[in-house]
Amino acid sequence: MQGAAQAISQVGLSVMVTLDGLGRFASFSLNALRIVVTDPKSWMQWRQIGPSLYAVGAASVLVVAITGAFIGMILALEGFDQFAALGQEQQMGGVINAAVTKQIGPVLAAVMLAGRVGGSLAAELGSMRVTEQLDAMRAMAADPVRTLVVPRVVACVVMTPLLTIYSDFVGSIGAWLIVTGYHGVTNTDYWHYTAQFVSAWDPLTGVAKSVFFGLAIGLISCYKGFHCGAGASGVGRAATESFVASFLTIIMINLILAQFIGELQRFLDPTSMKNLLS
Repeated sequence: MQGAAQAISQVGLSVMVTLDGLGRFASFSLNALRIVVTDPKSWMQWRQIGPSLYAVGAASVLVVAITGAFIGMILALEGFDQFAALGQEQQMGGVINAAVTKQIGPVLAAVMLAGRVGGSLAAELGSMRVTEQLDAMRAMAADPVRTLVVPRVVACVVMTPLLTIYSDFVGSIGAWLIVTGYHGVTNTDYWHYTAQFVSAWDPLTGVAKSVFFGLAIGLISCYKGFHCGAGASGVGRAATESFVASFLTIIMINLILAQFIGELQRFLDPTSMKNLLS
């Protein structure tokens, strides 16, 4: 009985700690979003938003390009035998590009940003917390959320869709190189079936998802940095937790939005072409 009581107590404590963390994260997020909406002058100045846009966007171009290109090429290499067995290898371009623009491109771009940008944001803000720079800002009547968090969150929301579009484009080119250059499918077939399989909804779906992915990455990373533990180990743990939490959130958001946008598409455009990846 005593062991069962201890187990129940531990479960209850874990639930309370989780709920407390969710409450603090919700309060932190709502405060940041309130500032974004009600006080745009605090983050629209270039000296505030410019460095964050560069750190999130321009500095991530290379890694997103490499990831997108290789994913497109891998899909083309791995999928050819299955398509050839059905005599449908000429349709590979359409299927690959539908997958890349609607699902794979946005998710992979967001995951790469969660690792490269999210960990950096958490470590940067965590170091400021450990060295008491955040407390110093509060002592000088400066709001660290307004000054440090909001520009970074806005940069993530703005740059993630742009990087997603770039990742989709590079992934499509990578698949094109393998499908036409290595497997011998004609350019005409590749782009013809791409036009048939990829409707206007597919890239729009990916871009819409990426807005929420960017928001999640920005808020989670900044929150973890603001609430990191003491010392270098606390900063490292915050960076790791930031990536893990962002990754899991991206997967969950993708599931929810895939269902919601799919239903919205069927409601607004019942005659739109569906493929196996819808």
